[in-house]
Amino acid sequence: MIDKIIEIEIYGQKYKIRVKGEEDEKYISHLTSYVDQKMREVAVKSKSVDTLKIAVLASLNIADEFFLSQKKMDQLNEVIGHMENEIEGLEGCISKDVNRYKEIDEATK
Repeated sequence: MIDKIIEIEIYGQKYKIRVKGEEDEKYISHLTSYVDQKMREVAVKSKSVDTLKIAVLASLNIADEFFLSQKKMDQLNEVIGHMENEIEGLEGCISKDVNRYKEIDEATK
């Protein structure tokens, strides 16, 4: 895969980014749009013109979203773990019932 330099723009500033292919270019474009949107939201809410302050506040907002998502994912993984344990328990009960049924079936023949 050949590296490619693309130019992106975030909050009016242009940057050159090295990408590895079409997928990376599309992904970088998606990230660029997201960061630009977050910076614009912060700029409106804070009414600040200081680009550095806007970038830091947008970064904090994005970090908050990330950590909240991580927390939700951890909670979901915990629920999945409990469900897996319950399924294993149910499978054990079913296995015992099947064996008991086989014993009864054999005894009645």
